Amino acid sequence: MKFRRREAPHVIGFQIAPMVDILLVLMCFFIVTWNFAKKELDIDVKVPAAQNGKENPATMNQTVLNVRSDGTVIWNLKPITADELRSRLQQLAEIYPDYAIILRGDQKAKYEDIVRILDLCRDAKIWNVAFATGHVE
Repeated sequence: MKFRRREAPHVIGFQIAPMVDILLVLMCFFIVTWNFAKKELDIDVKVPAAQNGKENPATMNQTVLNVRSDGTVIWNLKPITADELRSRLQQLAEIYPDYAIILRGDQKAKYEDIVRILDLCRDAKIWNVAFATGHVE
């Protein structure tokens, strides 16, 4: 009697190439979003350019405040009222006497909105305030 010989079923193993593609796409996504989160940039704020402006490295005791063209103040990518800002600044000034505020004002923001934030910083006894600028290309 002649038996037909059956081949063992071919088992498809773990395919690494599609997994590597997915991981590379995820890495690119997280690197780009991490870079924006690290600088606390608000995309809606277009800062004016300066000829001699340079980027300083981020330090631990600093916060970036974004002022949009309509006068809205953004802290950690969320709008904040003047009263909330005053209380937060006072708390930070008590804990960290040398706390720094980086002020990113939109180029179309009113000067009075910037001065209002400077007054809040002065009331909270925060003296280390810097203005962010773009760079001319």
